[in-house]
Formats: sequence, structure tokens, C-alpha cells
Amino acid sequence: MKVLLTGATGYIGKRLLKELLDANHQVVCCARDKTRLTIPEDDTHAVSIIEVDFLNKESLEKIPKDIDIAYYLMHSMSTSRDYESLELRSAENFRVFAEQTKVVQVIYLSGIVNDQSLSKHLSSRMAVENELAKGRYHLTTFRAGIIIGSGSASFEIIRDLVEKLPLMITPKWLKTKCQPIAINDVISFLSRSLLDPDTYDNHFDIGGPDVISYKQMLLTFAKVRGLRRKIFIVPVMTPRLSSYWLYFVTSTSYKLAIALVNSMKIEVVCKPSPINQILAIEPIGYEDALISTLFQINDHGVISSWKDAMVSGEMNLKLSTISNVPTFGCYVDQKSICVADAAACRDKIWSIGGDNGWYHANVLWKLRGFIDRCVGGVGLRRGRRHPYDLAVGDAVDFWRVLDADKPMNRLLLFAEMKLPGEAWLEFKINGNMLSQTATFRPKGLWGRIYWYAALPFHGIIFKGMIRKLACREGNKLRLIHN
Repeated sequence: MKVLLTGATGYIGKRLLKELLDANHQVVCCARDKTRLTIPEDDTHAVSIIEVDFLNKESLEKIPKDIDIAYYLMHSMSTSRDYESLELRSAENFRVFAEQTKVVQVIYLSGIVNDQSLSKHLSSRMAVENELAKGRYHLTTFRAGIIIGSGSASFEIIRDLVEKLPLMITPKWLKTKCQPIAINDVISFLSRSLLDPDTYDNHFDIGGPDVISYKQMLLTFAKVRGLRRKIFIVPVMTPRLSSYWLYFVTSTSYKLAIALVNSMKIEVVCKPSPINQILAIEPIGYEDALISTLFQINDHGVISSWKDAMVSGEMNLKLSTISNVPTFGCYVDQKSICVADAAACRDKIWSIGGDNGWYHANVLWKLRGFIDRCVGGVGLRRGRRHPYDLAVGDAVDFWRVLDADKPMNRLLLFAEMKLPGEAWLEFKINGNMLSQTATFRPKGLWGRIYWYAALPFHGIIFKGMIRKLACREGNKLRLIHN
């Protein structure tokens, strides 16, 4: 079958794509920035990537009309204050397009909306579902609450809170009940419902067997990790204060924290439905989902992460528009050094950031990350998806990967920290010579003041970093400044 996969670069989309390919489907992937989707060489014959924006009707003409199934996986909680109207317009454009094709079924992943008082986020999901239901095709909607999996926003927030805080003073929404579901079960529901008539023109709540509070979720994680934690709930935390609490303690962005807090005040418990029997799926419990997730992380099996979505930072640009490093009006710090082993040097470059650190003056990197968090930036807490693998679009602390070309020995990063300008960091190995180039394009007077104020620290950080990348400890190599 020919399957249209929207949201192919997202957390769910990347995982579902693997499942569809394993089932030998032909997949047409839609993405606003096709450079962010890397397809394994063995699967390129079964995948086509089309760069479209569902807010732009004209761009949809690029999509083939001979599709059988379409997945609608486009969501946004924090790219715009007006995301409700944008999501609705996107759904309308998708519906009009789908009606011009031979698509039989559209499958949509939404959120559980069984409360009369819905958050802005869940109201938007419901509005999108109603719009999609107008189409001349069969709509299947799955409504999920908290999704537990390696790289999911919910799991990462739980892990951050429990790992970092032995004692928690928490807002009262931690008493709210929810019904979490494992990511593998979500993917099973999405994939097994293809062309199943029993799922046509209906919506189903999907969740695991456990109905628990957010407080119980935190304590269960602590139990699985063998940690002793105390949680005290106070009634005085406003939604704004709760958002700041999440923002500073976890790796979430502030905009996403606001959306999550507003959603977490509302119970997300599944209504009874026959979907488990229809698709022969028995979802695993919350504790088992945690154990499975931690195993995947320890085994470096993280396929996708919410941190690699653009909503985890402040940038809402196509990567291709900033992949060409500018030269005019820029300040440049370039250093070159001879390397003893080019392959070993490249491996160190590909492992930079996250738990591995930046190889030199990590205290200064952490200080810069802390300052960035204080002014509303992403800081260093996003880490990285994998300890030694990088792909275009990945987050690496407060950087975004623009190019990760191993055969050409080139890694290019773009800064997503709060800056009075734009910054790029490039590593390139040519023969036995490593070049490291920091480029900064200032915005106005403050940008120029920032560059000169940071210059002494750059001298310490960049000089030490290139030495550590180039050689093993004890080697004496010549440093060349450009």
C-alpha cells in the first residue's frame, strides 16, 4: 500500500515510519524541512520525501494523488500563541487535499478529551478531529494521554524531576489522574488499524491498564530506579509558577511547560472501548513501560526524541535556510591543528556535548547554559539523543545540528541559546588537519558588545577544546590560528 505520513520528522512519525517500512509499505513522507529526515540506505527505494507546508495550499500539489492511507500526525503546542487557528487551518487544507485523492482511510492521533473543561491544547486537538471528520474518507482517531517512551517529553520530564530532586514541593495538579501508555503500544494501534473496517469513522481512547496520579508516576519511577524520594503537594502554586518550576528543573521549554501544565490540571482517563479486542493489543502497565524505556536508553536505542523537534528550542526556521554559514558582517574565531588520528578525532567530534561534555572548560559551558536558562533559553539540559550518533536536526545541548556528514568529516551546529545575533560552530577534518570555526553574526550594537565581552572566554574554551579533540593527553601538537 502507498501510505502518506505527515509529521514524519516528529517523535511519533519517525517511529511509525520504521514500522511501516518493516511491513513493506511504500511511504510518502511530508516534512516542512526534508533535510531533517534521514532514511537508511536500505529503505530509500520505499520512501519518498516531499517538502510541504500544510498551511500553504499550493505546496500540497507536490504530493501524489494515488495514496491509499494517510496518517495525520501534525501537532504544535508551542510554536505560536495562535497555534489553535494554525492547527485548524492545517487540518482543513489537509482534508481538502485528501478528498482529491483516492485515500480510503485517514488515521489521526489526538489527545483524550473526556472532560467538559478542556485545556487550550486539548480543545485544539478536538477541533482538528472535527475538521478531519468532514472528509469523504474513513477517519480513525486514537486519543492518547501521557505517552511513555525513550525520548518522549512526558518521560523526560518525569526522569528530570525524580533524578534531580530528592525532595519535591509540588503543585496540586500532581493529584490529577491519568492513564499512561507505552510508545510501542501507540505505534501498534496506529499500524494495526490500517484498512481495518472495524476502526472506520470512530474514535478510541487508548491507554495502559493503570490509572494513576502524576505523583504516583513520579514515585513509581523512583522505585524502578532504586531512589528514595519525598513529594509534598502545596495548593499555592499558580499555573505560571508551576510552569516556571517545570522549566527550571526539567529540559522542557517554557512555552511547552505552560501548555503541559494547563493540560495536566485535567484528568485524562480512557473511556471504555473495544479497541484492544478489535486490534488484539494488550497494552503493558506503567511500571513495565518504564523498565522497557530505561532498557532502550541504556542500549542506545532512542529512535526519536521530542528534544529534536523545533518546539524544544526557539528556532522555527528551515535548517536549509541557515546551513550556509555567512561571512559578511560576521565575527570569526577559526583555529586549526594537526591531528594524530583523523578517525579518532572525528569520533570525538561526533560524541561532543550531552553527558560527554565539551572536553574543555565544562564549568564555563555549564555557566553559559545556566545564564541561558535564566533569560528564557534552552540551556544545556536537552543533552543529546545518542551518545555517539548525530543526524541533521538533532539537538545537542543548546545547539542544533545543521550538517553531520561523516564521509566528509564535517559537523555544523547552530546556536539556539538566547543571543543578540546568530552563531554557528563548525568542525571539519581535511587530511590530518582539523579546523574549528566559530562564526557570530551580531544584531545591532548589543551583538557587537556581546562578542567582545565573550572574547576572553572564547580564547579559553575554543583553544582548549580543539586541543582535546585533536590529540590524546600528553601529545604536543602545533596550534595554528587563522
